[in-house]
Amino acid sequence: MYTEEDISSAVEAGIFTKAAAAAFRAYVAKNEGATPVDEEHFRLITGFNDIFVVIACVLFLASVAWIGATSAQWVGAISVSVMAWILAEFFIRKRRMALPAIVLTLAFAGSVLACVFLLLKDIGRYSLFIACAFATVAAWLHWLRFRVPITIASGVAVGLACMVALLIAAIPEIKDWMITISLLSGVAVFALVLRWDATDTARQTRRSDVAFWLHILAAPLLVHPMFASLGVLHGETAIGQAMAVIALYIAMAVIALCIDRRALMVSALAYVLYAFSTLLKQHGVVSLNLAIAALAIGSALLLLSAFWHTSRTHVLRLLPLAVQMRLPPLR
Repeated sequence: MYTEEDISSAVEAGIFTKAAAAAFRAYVAKNEGATPVDEEHFRLITGFNDIFVVIACVLFLASVAWIGATSAQWVGAISVSVMAWILAEFFIRKRRMALPAIVLTLAFAGSVLACVFLLLKDIGRYSLFIACAFATVAAWLHWLRFRVPITIASGVAVGLACMVALLIAAIPEIKDWMITISLLSGVAVFALVLRWDATDTARQTRRSDVAFWLHILAAPLLVHPMFASLGVLHGETAIGQAMAVIALYIAMAVIALCIDRRALMVSALAYVLYAFSTLLKQHGVVSLNLAIAALAIGSALLLLSAFWHTSRTHVLRLLPLAVQMRLPPLR
């Protein structure tokens, strides 16, 4: 099985010309009856061996952490980070396995953060900030070595956590502003991911995979504060709130169509389901409130999925040409 990244690497190595690669993509798209640019591709699994290796890695790293923790917890954490790096040298650099790469990257960054925090947890309120700073640097070094797409998202996540931890340590009262901080963080990450997406609108290189994981990070940071500000999480939902939820979800759907990414809509699903099931419950539909809400929303999403490309065509035609040029093209 060959991926877009493999084809792009072959072009860079001079094995294929750009014209030959483009012709091959067009041939595959025609035979499969689908257009690659209109699908949200990312590398997750290349075969069942990926799952087999991940299970083995998880068992191995868990046992290393357990054995190391018998002397000290930080020893178990640093042992996991060292072994995750060593495993990455084989399964990522040599075997180029997608799912093990994701798991080993997260295990490395998480174990570095845990190790530093466990070592410094007694020094005061800045221990979490220092731990996140070390994890950010570790993620950057991991990216330089292995170029795993999820590394950028994990590095940005711990970088944001680093800044938030510093703010909380310096100004404890800022905890009351976490919703606003989350929204501002989401806006910043979303702006970053749009820049990544704009550099590969054809979605044929590793940059597209990096952007995918950044979208996964940005979506909950944006969605949670927006729905929390509408008050839909307080146990009761008024008609006005329900209408606001619909309007907000439609706006997210339009944005998703424009950028050809579905992460925003998926992240908001739980909030929409909760709001409408609560509304139905308040109006006497008690036993089937969640089922009816799920049926209505699921039906709408199925229709959107079936007519995604057609809907996207209509939406993009309303945008200026300069904006369209920075978005994934229609085929």
